[in-house]
Order: sequence, then structure tokens, then C-alpha cells
Amino acid sequence: MRTPATSTLVNALKTLAFEAIGERVRAITGSKARASLDDFATPPGDPGLFGPDSVAWRVHANFTVMMVGGLSSLIVQALHPRALAAVWDHSDFRHKLKERLGRTAFFVAATTYGSETLALNAIRRVNAIHANIRGTDLEGLPYVANEPALIRWVHLVEVTSFLAAYQHLAKQPLSPQDCDQYIAEMARVGHLLGAVDLPLTNASAQAELLGYADALRFDARAQEILRVIQSYPVDLLDKPWMALILTCAFDLMPPWVLALIGRTPACALQQQATRLAVQLSAEPVQWMLNQQGVSAIARQRVQAGASATAA
Repeated sequence: MRTPATSTLVNALKTLAFEAIGERVRAITGSKARASLDDFATPPGDPGLFGPDSVAWRVHANFTVMMVGGLSSLIVQALHPRALAAVWDHSDFRHKLKERLGRTAFFVAATTYGSETLALNAIRRVNAIHANIRGTDLEGLPYVANEPALIRWVHLVEVTSFLAAYQHLAKQPLSPQDCDQYIAEMARVGHLLGAVDLPLTNASAQAELLGYADALRFDARAQEILRVIQSYPVDLLDKPWMALILTCAFDLMPPWVLALIGRTPACALQQQATRLAVQLSAEPVQWMLNQQGVSAIARQRVQAGASATAA
């Protein structure tokens, strides 16, 4: 039986652990300050675009899945010359990768766990930025960032990468039906961003992704993006963990993508070893986020509305 003094000590140690782990997460991801969690706390009862029973809430709550899937998707997205031209010409991605990842992480969090207003405002901001991004790629072809075909490519790579990461790393992978539900749920965000007629099943999403193969190039620009991502800026303490994350990111990629970038798939034993190492290293971070992360705050918001209704 705990005494009051023991409980106080345990709570103090727990708070210190939360703060230490949270600081490491922010340092690695470039995410916004803790104060931004307040954005997800109101209004009570608002389920946002998906709600706590959605598959999107389940997938996106896994920090390591989002890191692995996110970095994998950035590498693959860069293989599309016209999509890459928009990033190359109009962003500081190559020099401020961590900041870019932080902005993307906030967008995914806002559209997944935010109130409906927060989610839609995040989408409007991205659409407004994309509307002013236009130019010409290296082959002289014009591009506009909010072009439905380019939005479709970016969306397909992102959602299939997140899903592949979850299936690879989660202790309880999704059923085929839940995989389809995830693709269908995320299509709502893709459509709001300007894509048209997105696939609603995992099989159709994979097929459409493969349909882009002939348009992809591992040219000098794509090679530079890969070098930037492989040199992801983290403190010395975090470098071994980031090396594991990047190795795992390649393990997710379809064989035809790996062939395009000149990489050979790791053997099954090596993939399993990397997977287990990533899973074990993620435990402290996931423990903290399950109690104080964005998904936890959002769940409290929705439950607060239910409690008020019951009262």
C-alpha cells in the first residue's frame, strides 16, 4: 500500500519522465511547443473529422509508425519530378527538414485529432499556400501545387506509407477490413485538399501507386533529397535511434520502389531485427504519448462532451 509520501514521489518522477521524453520528441520531430496541445482540448464533445472509433485515430497515435511512415513517404514522394519541382523551387525543405517534418506532423495531428474547425482551418491554410505555388519542372512542363494529379500522388504515398508502417510495427496489425477503412477515411482529407476520386480500398490504392511507376525518376534532385533525409539532424544521443528509423523506412517500400533507387531489400532476418529494435526503443515514448499526447487530449475532449450530455 502506497503512503502519501510514496505517491507524491512516484507522481514527481512520472512528471519528470514525461517532461524528459516530451523534450526528446520535440527535439527529434521539430514539433510545436507543448502549448499547442491546448488547440486540441476544445470544444468539448467535438469528434473532429473522424472520431475516436476511427482507424485513423488508432494508426496516427503510434509515434514510431508516423516517424517511419513519414520519412518513407518523403523519400518516395521525391521520385515524382513534377511534385519534387514544387518543393525544390518553393520551400526550404532541403535546409530545414526538421521544421518541414514538424509542420507536416501538426497538419496530420490537426486533421486527425483536432476539432472540425481546427482540421478544416489546417486544410484551408495548405490549400491557400498551394494555390500560389506554380512553375516549370526540369523537362519544361508546367506545374501547379494544387493540381489534382499531384495532390493525388502525395496523398497516395503518404497514406500507404503510414499504413505499411503500422502493419509492420504494430503489435496488433489491422485486419484487411480495417486497412480498407483507413484508406477510405483518409480519402476525406485528400479530397478536401483537392484530389479527385481517390481509391477507397488498400488494394486499389496500391494499384494506383504502381500506376505512377513510369513517371518516377531517381534523378539528381531526388538523390539530393535522399541524402538530406539520411542526414536527418538530431543530437548525438538520438543518432542510433534515427538510423534504425531510416532503415525501417526502407523496409516498408515496395520492391519496385527500392529497385528504382538502387537499393536491395534487406533479408527477412535483418528486417525482423530492425523491427524489434524499433518497437522496443519506442516503448517509453509511446507510454508518455498515450497519457499526455495529442490523441489523449483529443479523447478527453470528446469524452468531456459525453459527460456533459449525461449530466
